[in-house]
Amino acid sequence: MATCYIVGAGEFTPRELEPAQGDLVIAADGGYAFLQRLGIVPDILLGDFDSLGEPPALPDGVELIRHPVRKDDTDTGLALAVGYQRGYRDFALYGCGGGRIDHLLANFQSMARYAKAGAAVRLVDEAYLVYALHNGTLTLPPRPVGTLISVFCHGDTARGVTLRGLSYLLDNAELSCDVPLGVSNAYTGESASVTVGEGTLLVIITEHP
Repeated sequence: MATCYIVGAGEFTPRELEPAQGDLVIAADGGYAFLQRLGIVPDILLGDFDSLGEPPALPDGVELIRHPVRKDDTDTGLALAVGYQRGYRDFALYGCGGGRIDHLLANFQSMARYAKAGAAVRLVDEAYLVYALHNGTLTLPPRPVGTLISVFCHGDTARGVTLRGLSYLLDNAELSCDVPLGVSNAYTGESASVTVGEGTLLVIITEHP
């Protein structure tokens, strides 16, 4: 499946940022500077340009989408909308973590919104990896014993939550937004899976304890 890579202006890691033919790369405002340093030319530069400043002269073929500063969504949310409208259903967000907590929470909300619309969405940060999961199963490759993983309900109550391959197992459980039952679980060294029958989860894997 082709991937839409979205690069924002937050804390950035290049880990596994390797777009291939058929993928879509969107620079969300100041994320353009990170891509320049890596020598990656985006397909689209998008934003209100409050962090990048006036857009530079762009290489041929780079589409510019300008938005006003006063708008009803974040640059990340607008980039997700563009990728989704162009047929992409696998999204990897970079430069979208750390920094301002309000933007991080907004990104979690945007991730959940598109997970509900049938997309697979992950946020890659140097310190953690976040997946949004709606009505489905997320299969995770093995990680070292003790690697921390937390599972949180997002939005309404999540039902039919089942955890496998982790230190603390759940079977057809119910998670709510006011009791952090899924916090601070851990890998056992084998592959793991997270299932939610009805609802939305945020799955957070800590890369560096």
